[in-house]
Amino acid sequence: MDAGYTIRLATPRDTALLPGIERAAARLFLEHAEALGLTSEMLERTNSVQDLARAEQAGLLWVAATREDTPVGFALLSEMDGAVHLDELDVHPSHARRGLGSALVKRVCESAQAAGRDGVTLSTFRDVPWNAPFYARHGFRVLRPAEMTPGLIRLREGEQGRGLRTDLRVVMRYDCRY
Repeated sequence: MDAGYTIRLATPRDTALLPGIERAAARLFLEHAEALGLTSEMLERTNSVQDLARAEQAGLLWVAATREDTPVGFALLSEMDGAVHLDELDVHPSHARRGLGSALVKRVCESAQAAGRDGVTLSTFRDVPWNAPFYARHGFRVLRPAEMTPGLIRLREGEQGRGLRTDLRVVMRYDCRY
């Protein structure tokens, strides 16, 4: 990660800034939108400030911040079937390619392990370079159908219900090592 940035737990003052980061990061999908079945409405939809505030209060929201302590990226987590689930990972495009996404993923995995969780799960696009290939470089593996937990099955059904092309997506897991 470039000097001048820190990874820290979010604070209440951060949450209002995060939907803008999420929306800016989603614009990176514009050139892939048709192939991925994404609509402009899907790309404009963000996590609500209220949901982000609940995650912050629960210690399930990490941010990448500038030297001035302004958030420029975040990792939104939840708990699912004994694992930490990475619901959203975004870095503002103006701060991309500086290792912030990698640093956020590393911190999420370290905090999951420190909390005694057995792993970190996520759902992402299989062939988008900054999706599944990125996570694979960080130790995530694609889950086989037999490894899908009830929560992950519900997650996939929810993605399908929102119109996401689940045939183009994979569920991945990082196994914590003790």
